[in-house]
Amino acid sequence: MIFEKARPVWAADMGNEKNCELSFRVCMEKAGGAELRVATSGEYQLVVNGRFAAFGPAKTARSFFKVDVLDLTPYLTEARNVVVLNVLCARINSFSLQDQPSFAAAEISAEGKCLFWTDENGTFPAWLRGCRIQRVQRFSYQRTFAEAYRLTPRDALFETQPEWENAPCLLHRTDEKRFLPRDVRYPQYPRAQARLIGAGAVDFHGNRAEKYRDRSYTDIGPRLRGFPIDELEERLSDEAQEFSYQPMPRAALPDKITDGYALYEFPINMTGFFQLEISCEAACTVYALFDEILTDGDVNFLRMTSCNCVKYSLQAGSYALRSFQPYTMKYLKFVVRGSAQLRSVGMIQFKHPQPVMRIRIPQDDPELQKIAHAALESFQQNAVDFFYDCPSRERAGWLCDSFFTARVERLLTGESILERAFLQNFLLPERFDHIPDGMLPMCYPSDHDNAEYIPNWAMWFVLELKEYLARSADSALIEAARPRVCALLRWLAQYENADGLLERLPGWIFVEWSAANDWVQDVNFPTNMLYARTLCAAAELYAMPELAEKGRTLAETIRRRSYNGRFFTDHEVIDKTGRYINPGHQSEACQYYAFFLGIADRESYPELWRTLVGDFGPERAADCWPDVAPANAFIGDYLRLELLYLDGQREKLLADIRGFFLPMAERTGTLWENNLPTASCCHGFASHVLYWLAGLFGTEVMPSV
Repeated sequence: MIFEKARPVWAADMGNEKNCELSFRVCMEKAGGAELRVATSGEYQLVVNGRFAAFGPAKTARSFFKVDVLDLTPYLTEARNVVVLNVLCARINSFSLQDQPSFAAAEISAEGKCLFWTDENGTFPAWLRGCRIQRVQRFSYQRTFAEAYRLTPRDALFETQPEWENAPCLLHRTDEKRFLPRDVRYPQYPRAQARLIGAGAVDFHGNRAEKYRDRSYTDIGPRLRGFPIDELEERLSDEAQEFSYQPMPRAALPDKITDGYALYEFPINMTGFFQLEISCEAACTVYALFDEILTDGDVNFLRMTSCNCVKYSLQAGSYALRSFQPYTMKYLKFVVRGSAQLRSVGMIQFKHPQPVMRIRIPQDDPELQKIAHAALESFQQNAVDFFYDCPSRERAGWLCDSFFTARVERLLTGESILERAFLQNFLLPERFDHIPDGMLPMCYPSDHDNAEYIPNWAMWFVLELKEYLARSADSALIEAARPRVCALLRWLAQYENADGLLERLPGWIFVEWSAANDWVQDVNFPTNMLYARTLCAAAELYAMPELAEKGRTLAETIRRRSYNGRFFTDHEVIDKTGRYINPGHQSEACQYYAFFLGIADRESYPELWRTLVGDFGPERAADCWPDVAPANAFIGDYLRLELLYLDGQREKLLADIRGFFLPMAERTGTLWENNLPTASCCHGFASHVLYWLAGLFGTEVMPSV
């Protein structure tokens, strides 16, 4: 049994309350071997004597909950220590956290004895503090709520003062839960300081432009849950869009901000919990606005359609403020309405531990060193409890992205612990809500109330299983995945036409973010190329030769129907008479799919191969093959780099790596989702450049610090 005495509890009659935070609190003496065990359907932040200690838990499949085991001993530094476990349950659907009934279970033990535990009459009580403003907008379509607070100096004492007069809330037991061990590495929390780079005055009603409102703000309803606009206590994005700014000369940067702002910069783009010390002689309001880049010299807190804004309404006093959620930023702007002094602006980073291996990049090549460091940061920020796409807008576990990030985990750690947890998440549930039986979620653990799914990403799951087996020898997981794989293949087979091609496949058919995604019906050839490879991979995994033959036959059909003598075309459409018509649309991504997935090779298609290597790529001229739509970063450009790597084209590969990744590394210190900084500037799959660099230069054990 994972817990000795703790039982799952929540505030009475509040199990379905949205954006509800409970603060569990005990006061304890120093003790050797003290540890906290905790699980929740939400998220927790552990604070001891006012000092941040941990954030979690590790997320897993619906109806399962992983238990974190945390060493408290280093934090028990006083004769009487205040241990506070702040637990936030959103109770809305999202990609980052599943909507499940609220609960927390926790216990503290020391020297073999359970001292404090949650239960209806347990010794680990909880308070509804009321500091968090509950009715706020969602942070983004993919994540849960933004943050806003009303604070007094007394509120801060809750986490530091042993005595507390207010009575705790009434707790009720919830249903019993299925607990699992964490089974993945614990994150690290290195500290970083920000430097002040600008300041100025603010007109709080100076911007009269029409306000931008994202779908996560306007489309609240049964499929996208939250608080409707007319129920909000705070309209953070509306309010902050009204501000206009007047910068002051750098030489005049003030110690105190009065109706103004201060702009801070971190050394690189980072993920974690921003923090600062602030004092005000009278009540004031502080807004924290942040982003990964500066847009026209300023923070555009809505650049990624997420509300990168946290609001604090403060009574007179001194505070140590810290965000509850981890956010991603290089630039952090504090706007003060009133007057306040800001000190010690920094971040508690939230990232994967330092790897045991590193790439042997030549010391006399600072460009590749910079790219490798940016790739490592991108991996660490996106590999905490499983593989994220990005640590900012979504924090979601996307298939296909994971195929690439998993290679990096093995490279840097010599293990596939996170990958196993990631794959296991897709195997634990009996079924997935809202999507067809046999289909896999495009990202998970996530909610998909809108019934959206990507058949292509489900096929990448099979390809990743094949690579996972090769690097881990974990045949037990592969066998456990057999029912999922077979169900997926049965679902796909429903849409085969007389020639074995997938036709009019439902769902979100995703090739990549380029014109290639405009040509996905009625018969999409990149999708069918992926299907042929999936059949062959499943045949190898489960010794099913009939699938291999089916895959080979399909590949030959694609060659015959897609290739026009110069390029592989993207699709066929079916006219009113039922005839298949090839419109001749051609994408660069489609060519990469063909070679990567084994439909083509350099010996059979030498002229096309020379065109791919010599004419295409990130530096491709606008007038070069204008009838072939250019590729985007993911997935086309990555497949291109993989093909160059597999072909041993060292110099061309290095040139493309420099041209593609160096501008990213120099601007943010992380690697991006797209070619340009139009979306996430820290994306997990981008760390895959380390895989290619390791193949070129080798690896070595990381020196111990």
